[in-house]
Amino acid sequence: MQIQPSQLFSFEFYPPKTEEGAASLQVVHSKLAALNPDFFSVTFGAGGSTRDKTFDTVVDIQSKGIAAAPHLSCVASTKANIRSILKDYQEHNIGKIVALRGDLPSGMMSAGEFRYANELVEFIRHETDDCFQIHVAAYPEVHPQSTSAVEDFKNFKRKVDAGANAAITQYFYNAEAYFYFVDNCEKNGITIPIVPGIMPITQYSQLFRFSEMCGADIPRWMRKRLEGFGDDRAAIQAFGLDLVSNLCQRLLDAGAPGLHFYTMNQSAPTLAILENLRK
Repeated sequence: MQIQPSQLFSFEFYPPKTEEGAASLQVVHSKLAALNPDFFSVTFGAGGSTRDKTFDTVVDIQSKGIAAAPHLSCVASTKANIRSILKDYQEHNIGKIVALRGDLPSGMMSAGEFRYANELVEFIRHETDDCFQIHVAAYPEVHPQSTSAVEDFKNFKRKVDAGANAAITQYFYNAEAYFYFVDNCEKNGITIPIVPGIMPITQYSQLFRFSEMCGADIPRWMRKRLEGFGDDRAAIQAFGLDLVSNLCQRLLDAGAPGLHFYTMNQSAPTLAILENLRK
């Protein structure tokens, strides 16, 4: 297919925990940076548990010439803490942030001074005006903790009204869920880009575990096919590459503004999908 210049790609990393992981990420970053992505995002642990590692990873990526977008979660945090983080990023010329509610760390009872992501977006705008381009999360298949699809969409609109510039979706394998969500946004006057989140498939057990936690649906036919491969990892990867490549092509053909890949700090699965899209 012909990928349009306006269709941008971005890649998500998690901060490495070891020196070996850091060295591996340098290689992965180099391979993906050759594609000239719009930005790299870096995750932020529950309650800010990876704050320093996230910061170091973001600054290192930014120093190599491609924009970095740190995740910033607000639950179990304070305004003073968030203010300090924002100041640090401003001082290092970081211009993008992925603003999230985040998960309450195990054993903690209080959400802190922020309860929802829209409150974080409002705070960032109040403290820094338009210094940051703010990306927020969207859930075409509904957030797993939401009471209803209607309430979940209202929560998303609150984030947009608070000043979000763009949204990145949770990954999905049902394109109709994304199309319906975008249509609903348009009907409600939401015009920011809604970028599909893409999860390459490399092994079934990991995918099943992640999907259970985040509420992403694995369609029955797809689940049965993956289960049928058993321990044949090569067959799983070939099936996953074909399936996700077709999903990406369908999304881009229908006008998606780009794709955001959850890389799991690997380059090969994402590179293979992008190679398919360019055939």
